[in-house]
Amino acid sequence: MDFSLNKEQQDIIKASREFALGEFPDRAQEFDREETFDLEIRKKACELGFVGVYIEEKYGGAGMGIFESCLVTEEFFAVDAGSAATVVATTFGAHIINMFGSDEQKSKILPALTSGKSIMGCAITEPDSGSDAASASTTAIKDGDGYVINGSKMFITNGTIADFILVFCQTDPGNANRHERHNFLLVETDRAGFEANKLRGKLGIRASDTAELAFSNVRVPASNLIGHAGEGFKQMLAFFDQSRVVVAAQGIGIARAALEEAVAYTKKRHQFGRPVSSFQVTQFKLSEMATKIKAARNLCYEAAWRIDNKMFDPALVAMAKWYAGKVAVECADEALQMHGGYGYIDEYKVQRIYRDAKAIEIYEGTKEIEKLIIARNLLQ
Repeated sequence: MDFSLNKEQQDIIKASREFALGEFPDRAQEFDREETFDLEIRKKACELGFVGVYIEEKYGGAGMGIFESCLVTEEFFAVDAGSAATVVATTFGAHIINMFGSDEQKSKILPALTSGKSIMGCAITEPDSGSDAASASTTAIKDGDGYVINGSKMFITNGTIADFILVFCQTDPGNANRHERHNFLLVETDRAGFEANKLRGKLGIRASDTAELAFSNVRVPASNLIGHAGEGFKQMLAFFDQSRVVVAAQGIGIARAALEEAVAYTKKRHQFGRPVSSFQVTQFKLSEMATKIKAARNLCYEAAWRIDNKMFDPALVAMAKWYAGKVAVECADEALQMHGGYGYIDEYKVQRIYRDAKAIEIYEGTKEIEKLIIARNLLQ
Protein backbone atom coordinates (compact mmCIF):
# COMPACT_ATOMS: atom_id res chain seq x y z
CA MET A 1 0.00 0.00 0.00
CA ASP A 2 1.58 3.26 -1.17
CA PHE A 3 0.66 6.41 0.77
CA SER A 4 2.97 8.74 -1.16
CA LEU A 5 1.78 11.39 -3.62
CA ASN A 6 3.16 11.47 -7.14
CA LYS A 7 5.16 14.40 -8.50
CA GLU A 8 2.15 15.99 -10.20
CA GLN A 9 0.11 15.86 -7.01
CA GLN A 10 2.96 17.34 -4.99
CA ASP A 11 3.21 20.15 -7.53
CA ILE A 12 -0.55 20.78 -7.22
CA ILE A 13 -0.19 21.19 -3.46
CA LYS A 14 2.75 23.55 -3.84
CA ALA A 15 1.10 25.69 -6.52
CA SER A 16 -2.21 25.84 -4.64
CA ARG A 17 -0.51 26.95 -1.43
CA GLU A 18 1.51 29.61 -3.25
CA PHE A 19 -1.58 31.00 -4.99
CA ALA A 20 -3.62 31.13 -1.79
CA LEU A 21 -0.82 32.78 0.20
CA GLY A 22 -0.34 35.31 -2.58
CA GLU A 23 -4.01 36.23 -3.01
CA PHE A 24 -6.01 35.64 0.19
CA PRO A 25 -4.33 36.98 3.37
CA ASP A 26 -4.09 40.71 2.64
CA ARG A 27 -7.83 41.14 2.16
CA ALA A 28 -9.29 38.20 4.10
CA GLN A 29 -10.33 40.34 7.05
CA GLU A 30 -11.89 42.92 4.73
CA PHE A 31 -13.85 40.24 2.85
CA ASP A 32 -15.06 38.76 6.14
CA ARG A 33 -16.11 42.12 7.55
CA GLU A 34 -17.79 43.40 4.38
CA GLU A 35 -19.26 40.00 3.40
CA THR A 36 -17.94 40.37 -0.12
CA PHE A 37 -15.14 39.14 -2.38
CA ASP A 38 -13.03 40.36 -5.28
CA LEU A 39 -14.05 38.13 -8.18
CA GLU A 40 -10.85 39.02 -10.04
CA ILE A 41 -9.09 36.61 -7.66
CA ARG A 42 -11.47 33.90 -8.82
CA LYS A 43 -10.63 34.67 -12.45
CA LYS A 44 -6.93 34.31 -11.70
CA ALA A 45 -7.60 30.94 -10.08
CA CYS A 46 -9.50 29.84 -13.19
CA GLU A 47 -6.72 30.96 -15.49
CA LEU A 48 -4.21 28.94 -13.47
CA GLY A 49 -6.36 25.80 -13.56
CA PHE A 50 -7.41 25.62 -9.91
CA VAL A 51 -11.15 25.67 -10.66
CA GLY A 52 -12.97 22.64 -12.05
CA VAL A 53 -10.00 20.32 -11.59
CA TYR A 54 -12.28 17.26 -12.06
CA ILE A 55 -13.79 18.53 -15.33
CA GLU A 56 -12.58 17.02 -18.61
CA GLU A 57 -9.89 18.89 -20.53
CA LYS A 58 -12.11 19.29 -23.58
CA TYR A 59 -14.40 21.43 -21.41
CA GLY A 60 -11.56 23.49 -19.99
CA GLY A 61 -10.90 21.49 -16.83
CA ALA A 62 -7.71 19.78 -15.72
CA GLY A 63 -9.11 16.31 -16.41
CA MET A 64 -8.04 15.05 -13.01
CA GLY A 65 -10.07 13.58 -10.19
CA ILE A 66 -11.85 14.28 -6.93
CA PHE A 67 -8.58 13.45 -5.15
CA GLU A 68 -6.77 16.34 -6.83
CA SER A 69 -9.75 18.61 -6.12
CA CYS A 70 -9.28 17.76 -2.44
CA LEU A 71 -5.58 18.68 -2.61
CA VAL A 72 -6.37 22.14 -4.00
CA THR A 73 -9.23 22.65 -1.58
CA GLU A 74 -7.25 21.81 1.55
CA GLU A 75 -4.47 24.23 0.63
CA PHE A 76 -6.90 27.05 -0.13
CA PHE A 77 -8.89 26.56 3.08
CA ALA A 78 -5.72 26.35 5.15
CA VAL A 79 -5.05 29.98 4.20
CA ASP A 80 -8.56 31.50 4.39
CA ALA A 81 -11.86 29.63 4.33
CA GLY A 82 -14.03 32.54 3.18
CA SER A 83 -11.87 33.38 0.18
CA ALA A 84 -11.35 29.71 -0.62
CA ALA A 85 -15.06 28.94 -0.53
CA THR A 86 -15.78 31.73 -3.00
CA VAL A 87 -13.14 30.47 -5.42
CA VAL A 88 -13.79 26.72 -5.32
CA ALA A 89 -17.58 27.02 -5.15
CA THR A 90 -17.96 29.09 -8.31
CA THR A 91 -18.56 25.77 -10.11
CA PHE A 92 -20.94 24.54 -7.39
CA GLY A 93 -23.31 22.04 -9.00
CA ALA A 94 -21.09 21.41 -12.01
CA HIS A 95 -20.59 17.83 -10.81
CA ILE A 96 -24.22 17.24 -11.80
CA ILE A 97 -23.66 18.65 -15.30
CA ASN A 98 -20.41 16.69 -15.55
CA MET A 99 -22.08 13.39 -14.60
CA PHE A 100 -25.58 13.70 -16.05
CA GLY A 101 -25.67 16.58 -18.52
CA SER A 102 -26.00 16.18 -22.27
CA ASP A 103 -23.07 16.98 -24.54
CA GLU A 104 -24.83 20.21 -25.47
CA GLN A 105 -25.30 21.19 -21.82
CA LYS A 106 -21.68 20.36 -20.99
CA SER A 107 -20.40 22.39 -23.94
CA LYS A 108 -22.56 25.35 -22.98
CA ILE A 109 -21.87 25.42 -19.24
CA LEU A 110 -18.57 23.82 -18.29
CA PRO A 111 -16.10 25.85 -20.41
CA ALA A 112 -17.73 29.08 -19.21
CA LEU A 113 -17.15 27.98 -15.60
CA THR A 114 -13.58 26.77 -15.92
CA SER A 115 -12.54 29.88 -17.87
CA GLY A 116 -13.97 32.19 -15.22
CA LYS A 117 -16.52 33.74 -17.56
CA SER A 118 -19.50 32.41 -15.59
CA ILE A 119 -20.46 31.40 -12.06
CA MET A 120 -22.83 28.60 -11.11
CA GLY A 121 -25.00 27.72 -8.12
CA CYS A 122 -27.05 24.72 -7.06
CA ALA A 123 -30.39 25.29 -5.31
CA ILE A 124 -31.67 22.36 -3.26
CA THR A 125 -32.43 23.60 0.27
CA GLU A 126 -35.75 25.36 0.95
CA PRO A 127 -37.02 27.35 3.95
CA ASP A 128 -38.91 24.26 5.18
CA SER A 129 -36.77 21.56 3.55
CA GLY A 130 -33.19 21.02 4.68
CA SER A 131 -31.95 17.52 5.49
CA ASP A 132 -35.16 16.02 4.06
CA ALA A 133 -34.44 17.05 0.49
CA ALA A 134 -37.16 14.79 -0.91
CA SER A 135 -39.74 17.13 0.63
CA ALA A 136 -38.54 20.07 -1.51
CA SER A 137 -41.73 21.66 -2.80
CA THR A 138 -40.57 24.05 -5.55
CA THR A 139 -42.42 22.97 -8.69
CA ALA A 140 -41.54 22.89 -12.36
CA ILE A 141 -44.70 22.18 -14.34
CA LYS A 142 -44.43 21.16 -18.00
CA ASP A 143 -46.06 23.75 -20.24
CA GLY A 144 -45.74 23.36 -23.98
CA ASP A 145 -42.07 23.13 -24.92
CA GLY A 146 -40.80 24.19 -21.50
CA TYR A 147 -41.25 24.24 -17.73
CA VAL A 148 -42.66 26.92 -15.45
CA ILE A 149 -40.94 27.10 -12.05
CA ASN A 150 -42.52 28.41 -8.83
CA GLY A 151 -41.17 28.28 -5.30
CA SER A 152 -38.27 29.43 -3.14
CA LYS A 153 -34.84 28.26 -2.05
CA MET A 154 -32.73 29.15 0.98
CA PHE A 155 -29.00 29.31 1.85
CA ILE A 156 -27.94 29.08 -1.78
CA THR A 157 -24.24 29.57 -2.48
CA ASN A 158 -23.54 32.13 -5.25
CA GLY A 159 -27.23 33.02 -5.34
CA THR A 160 -26.78 36.72 -6.19
CA ILE A 161 -23.65 36.36 -8.36
CA ALA A 162 -24.40 33.22 -10.40
CA ASP A 163 -25.12 33.24 -14.12
CA PHE A 164 -26.68 29.77 -13.92
CA ILE A 165 -28.50 27.99 -11.09
CA LEU A 166 -29.34 24.29 -11.03
CA VAL A 167 -32.73 24.11 -9.34
CA PHE A 168 -34.07 20.98 -7.65
CA CYS A 169 -37.80 20.93 -8.50
CA GLN A 170 -40.84 18.72 -8.35
CA THR A 171 -41.63 17.91 -11.98
CA ASP A 172 -44.02 15.09 -11.04
CA PRO A 173 -45.56 16.12 -7.68
CA GLY A 174 -48.27 13.46 -7.85
CA ASN A 175 -45.86 10.53 -8.08
CA ALA A 176 -46.47 8.04 -5.26
CA ASN A 177 -42.72 7.52 -4.92
CA ARG A 178 -41.40 10.71 -3.30
CA HIS A 179 -37.91 9.90 -4.60
CA GLU A 180 -39.07 10.03 -8.23
CA ARG A 181 -40.83 13.41 -8.14
CA HIS A 182 -37.86 15.67 -8.75
CA ASN A 183 -35.50 16.86 -11.46
CA PHE A 184 -32.75 19.43 -11.80
CA LEU A 185 -33.45 22.27 -14.20
CA LEU A 186 -30.88 24.79 -15.35
CA VAL A 187 -32.08 28.35 -14.81
CA GLU A 188 -30.28 31.33 -16.30
CA THR A 189 -30.51 34.04 -13.65
CA ASP A 190 -31.50 36.75 -16.13
CA ARG A 191 -34.84 35.05 -16.76
CA ALA A 192 -38.03 36.91 -15.84
CA GLY A 193 -39.44 35.96 -12.47
CA PHE A 194 -36.12 35.03 -10.85
CA GLU A 195 -35.09 36.97 -7.75
CA ALA A 196 -32.11 36.59 -5.41
CA ASN A 197 -31.67 38.33 -2.06
CA LYS A 198 -28.31 38.23 -0.31
CA LEU A 199 -28.27 36.80 3.22
CA ARG A 200 -26.10 38.80 5.61
CA GLY A 201 -24.92 38.22 9.14
CA LYS A 202 -23.60 34.67 8.74
CA LEU A 203 -21.42 33.32 11.53
CA GLY A 204 -18.56 32.41 9.18
CA ILE A 205 -17.49 31.84 5.56
CA ARG A 206 -18.73 35.40 5.17
CA ALA A 207 -16.86 36.20 1.95
CA SER A 208 -18.91 33.57 0.14
CA ASP A 209 -22.19 34.78 -1.34
CA THR A 210 -25.29 33.14 0.17
CA ALA A 211 -28.83 34.00 -0.86
CA GLU A 212 -32.54 33.31 -0.68
CA LEU A 213 -34.04 32.66 -4.12
CA ALA A 214 -37.57 33.17 -5.37
CA PHE A 215 -39.07 31.77 -8.59
CA SER A 216 -42.28 33.31 -9.85
CA ASN A 217 -43.44 31.72 -13.10
CA VAL A 218 -39.86 31.37 -14.31
CA ARG A 219 -40.03 29.74 -17.74
CA VAL A 220 -37.16 27.59 -19.05
CA PRO A 221 -36.99 25.41 -22.18
CA ALA A 222 -37.30 21.63 -21.89
CA SER A 223 -33.68 21.39 -23.05
CA ASN A 224 -32.67 22.76 -19.62
CA LEU A 225 -33.78 19.53 -17.93
CA ILE A 226 -30.80 17.52 -16.66
CA GLY A 227 -31.02 13.82 -17.50
CA HIS A 228 -34.36 12.03 -17.62
CA ALA A 229 -37.67 12.50 -15.83
CA GLY A 230 -37.70 11.50 -12.17
CA GLU A 231 -33.92 11.19 -11.82
CA GLY A 232 -33.29 14.32 -9.76
CA PHE A 233 -33.11 12.69 -6.33
CA LYS A 234 -30.63 10.05 -7.50
CA GLN A 235 -28.56 12.76 -9.20
CA MET A 236 -28.53 14.78 -5.99
CA LEU A 237 -27.23 11.80 -4.00
CA ALA A 238 -24.52 11.14 -6.57
CA PHE A 239 -23.55 14.83 -6.44
CA PHE A 240 -23.26 14.83 -2.66
CA ASP A 241 -21.26 11.60 -2.76
CA GLN A 242 -18.56 13.56 -4.60
CA SER A 243 -18.94 17.02 -3.15
CA ARG A 244 -18.95 15.88 0.48
CA VAL A 245 -15.43 14.49 0.12
CA VAL A 246 -14.30 17.93 -1.03
CA VAL A 247 -16.10 19.48 1.98
CA ALA A 248 -14.06 17.10 4.14
CA ALA A 249 -10.94 18.61 2.58
CA GLN A 250 -12.32 22.04 3.50
CA GLY A 251 -12.57 20.96 7.13
CA ILE A 252 -9.04 19.59 7.09
CA GLY A 253 -7.75 22.88 5.70
CA ILE A 254 -9.54 24.87 8.42
CA ALA A 255 -8.22 22.52 11.13
CA ARG A 256 -4.72 22.89 9.73
CA ALA A 257 -5.05 26.67 9.77
CA ALA A 258 -6.04 26.46 13.44
CA LEU A 259 -3.03 24.30 14.24
CA GLU A 260 -0.65 26.60 12.38
CA GLU A 261 -1.96 29.64 14.25
CA ALA A 262 -1.74 27.80 17.59
CA VAL A 263 1.85 26.69 17.00
CA ALA A 264 2.98 30.17 15.93
CA TYR A 265 1.25 31.95 18.79
CA THR A 266 2.30 29.60 21.60
CA LYS A 267 5.93 29.77 20.46
CA LYS A 268 5.82 33.57 20.55
CA ARG A 269 3.68 34.11 23.66
CA HIS A 270 5.50 33.99 27.02
CA GLN A 271 3.94 33.32 30.43
CA PHE A 272 5.72 32.63 33.72
CA GLY A 273 8.99 33.46 32.04
CA ARG A 274 8.88 30.95 29.18
CA PRO A 275 7.05 30.26 25.91
CA VAL A 276 3.55 28.87 26.26
CA SER A 277 4.61 26.13 23.82
CA SER A 278 7.01 24.77 26.46
CA PHE A 279 4.14 23.81 28.78
CA GLN A 280 3.19 20.15 28.67
CA VAL A 281 -0.54 20.90 28.52
CA THR A 282 0.03 22.99 25.38
CA GLN A 283 2.16 20.29 23.79
CA PHE A 284 -0.52 17.68 24.49
CA LYS A 285 -3.16 19.86 22.83
CA LEU A 286 -1.00 20.50 19.76
CA SER A 287 -0.22 16.77 19.50
CA GLU A 288 -3.88 15.84 19.65
CA MET A 289 -4.76 18.43 16.99
CA ALA A 290 -2.07 17.15 14.62
CA THR A 291 -3.16 13.53 15.10
CA LYS A 292 -6.83 14.31 14.45
CA ILE A 293 -5.93 16.23 11.29
CA LYS A 294 -3.86 13.32 10.00
CA ALA A 295 -6.67 10.87 10.70
CA ALA A 296 -9.23 13.09 8.96
CA ARG A 297 -6.94 13.50 5.95
CA ASN A 298 -6.48 9.74 5.64
CA LEU A 299 -10.26 9.25 5.61
CA CYS A 300 -10.65 11.98 3.00
CA TYR A 301 -7.85 10.67 0.80
CA GLU A 302 -9.18 7.10 0.79
CA ALA A 303 -12.74 8.23 0.09
CA ALA A 304 -11.58 10.42 -2.82
CA TRP A 305 -9.28 7.71 -4.18
CA ARG A 306 -12.11 5.19 -4.13
CA ILE A 307 -14.40 7.56 -6.04
CA ASP A 308 -11.77 8.15 -8.71
CA ASN A 309 -11.11 4.41 -9.01
CA LYS A 310 -14.80 3.44 -9.30
CA MET A 311 -14.85 1.79 -5.85
CA PHE A 312 -17.22 4.24 -4.20
CA ASP A 313 -17.98 3.67 -0.52
CA PRO A 314 -20.88 5.85 0.77
CA ALA A 315 -20.12 5.09 4.43
CA LEU A 316 -16.51 6.16 3.97
CA VAL A 317 -17.59 9.43 2.34
CA ALA A 318 -19.91 10.09 5.29
CA MET A 319 -17.13 9.25 7.76
CA ALA A 320 -14.73 11.63 6.03
CA LYS A 321 -17.21 14.49 5.94
CA TRP A 322 -18.47 14.05 9.51
CA TYR A 323 -15.06 13.53 11.09
CA ALA A 324 -13.36 16.36 9.19
CA GLY A 325 -16.07 18.75 10.37
CA LYS A 326 -15.68 17.55 13.94
CA VAL A 327 -11.91 17.98 13.76
CA ALA A 328 -12.23 21.47 12.26
CA VAL A 329 -14.49 22.60 15.11
CA GLU A 330 -12.38 20.99 17.83
CA CYS A 331 -9.07 22.31 16.50
CA ALA A 332 -10.47 25.81 16.06
CA ASP A 333 -11.78 25.73 19.62
CA GLU A 334 -8.43 24.62 21.05
CA ALA A 335 -6.51 27.17 19.00
CA LEU A 336 -8.70 30.02 20.22
CA GLN A 337 -8.38 28.79 23.80
CA MET A 338 -4.60 28.84 23.50
CA HIS A 339 -4.78 32.46 22.35
CA GLY A 340 -6.70 33.40 25.48
CA GLY A 341 -8.30 36.85 25.35
CA TYR A 342 -6.43 37.75 22.17
CA GLY A 343 -8.27 35.00 20.33
CA TYR A 344 -11.53 36.76 21.05
CA ILE A 345 -10.75 39.89 19.01
CA ASP A 346 -10.65 40.18 15.25
CA GLU A 347 -7.07 41.37 15.15
CA TYR A 348 -6.15 37.69 15.36
CA LYS A 349 -6.98 35.30 12.55
CA VAL A 350 -7.96 32.51 14.93
CA GLN A 351 -11.33 34.07 15.74
CA ARG A 352 -12.23 33.94 12.05
CA ILE A 353 -11.09 30.33 11.83
CA TYR A 354 -13.27 29.55 14.84
CA ARG A 355 -16.35 31.05 13.14
CA ASP A 356 -15.62 29.47 9.76
CA ALA A 357 -15.21 25.95 11.11
CA LYS A 358 -18.82 25.37 12.13
CA ALA A 359 -20.15 25.48 8.58
CA ILE A 360 -18.42 22.19 7.77
CA GLU A 361 -20.72 20.39 10.22
CA ILE A 362 -23.81 21.90 8.59
CA TYR A 363 -23.68 22.39 4.85
CA GLU A 364 -23.94 19.61 2.26
CA GLY A 365 -25.21 17.19 4.89
CA THR A 366 -25.27 17.82 8.62
CA LYS A 367 -23.14 15.70 10.94
CA GLU A 368 -26.32 13.94 12.04
CA ILE A 369 -27.16 12.94 8.45
CA GLU A 370 -23.62 11.64 7.93
CA LYS A 371 -23.90 9.48 11.05
CA LEU A 372 -27.23 8.10 9.80
CA ILE A 373 -25.57 7.11 6.51
CA ILE A 374 -22.75 5.38 8.36
CA ALA A 375 -25.19 3.53 10.63
CA ARG A 376 -27.41 2.52 7.73
CA ASN A 377 -24.47 0.90 5.98
CA LEU A 378 -23.38 -0.84 9.16
CA LEU A 379 -26.84 -2.27 9.80
CA GLN A 380 -27.68 -3.43 6.29
